[in-house]
Amino acid sequence: MPDIIETTVYRLNELSEDAKDKARAWYREGGFDHDWYDTVYEDFQRIAEILGLDLKTRPVRLMGGGTRQDPCIWFRGFWSQGDGACFETFYAYRKGAPRRIREYAPQDTELHRIADALQAVQRRNFYQLRAEAGHPGHYYHEYCMAISVERDGPTWQGMTADAEDGVIEALRDLARWLYRQLEREYDYLSSDEVVDETIIANDYTFTEAGRRFG
Repeated sequence: MPDIIETTVYRLNELSEDAKDKARAWYREGGFDHDWYDTVYEDFQRIAEILGLDLKTRPVRLMGGGTRQDPCIWFRGFWSQGDGACFETFYAYRKGAPRRIREYAPQDTELHRIADALQAVQRRNFYQLRAEAGHPGHYYHEYCMAISVERDGPTWQGMTADAEDGVIEALRDLARWLYRQLEREYDYLSSDEVVDETIIANDYTFTEAGRRFG
């Protein structure tokens, strides 16, 4: 004969503080298996377009059998030295980028600085600089981006001495900026307040010790 075992279950607000911490730890272990970074990626794609970046894409297979094109953005975080973000892109001068980025993100002085740096180095090269960034390795941070820069002018004139380093550093600064946004979003979503709201909204139940029930 099978045994019937009765268990008392609790909602989050009915648990002790220690049990709440265990319930939150359970959620954090599996609560980020969705694409929690989508809003950061969407924002970055808009910023990239303003600055003159044409992000490369890769095909992603869908459960229904089709595919979609996702931007080539990569990151790893947020606890180890060497964690970071990178992307693959083509870059060319975009008229009005400093003004447009200030309209889009008026409080973000780092984005303003990056846009100004790109504008300045382009001006010294008659707005003819182009670049391509790839990701050939297995790590994900700004120094994993292989970036090439050239001047695409009608007379084959060479770049100014600072052109290559200027564009490369601006693109790497943008990757650093992206990583900080991802880290900020992760910290927000994994905060006690937001985790508690999510657990309560989903009506998860737990044992008295804080173990997930069911």
